[in-house]
Amino acid sequence: QVQLVESGGGLVQAGGSLRLSCAASGRTLGVYAMGWFRQAPGKEREFVSRISWGYSWGGVSIYYADSVKGRFTISRDNAKNTVSLQMNSLNPEDTAVYYCAADRTNLPGRYSADNYDYWGQGTQVTVST
Repeated sequence: QVQLVESGGGLVQAGGSLRLSCAASGRTLGVYAMGWFRQAPGKEREFVSRISWGYSWGGVSIYYADSVKGRFTISRDNAKNTVSLQMNSLNPEDTAVYYCAADRTNLPGRYSADNYDYWGQGTQVTVST
């Protein structure tokens, strides 16, 4: 089992940037695909980004929701047991609680929250106009 803790949320003006981090304990993140989701008030939790665990040739697969493509960047550091989400050009529609999650299955196309096995408690991101 793995425990996940997000950090880095806060209040930022539109056009600004934030970097979210997700720290894991209990087990190495290297055996999980990792995802970021967000949930705004009154809305369902939605997929933001996903990064696979490393393949034998050293690469990873990365996926983004269309709404964040070109603005957000996901990365992972297995040595530090962390996953990060760099968020640039933020707008008020990005306001939500952001969650990181771990998936034991390293297959593409797993964008549903139901696919993920472990979740952090979330960190609030608020973008003001």
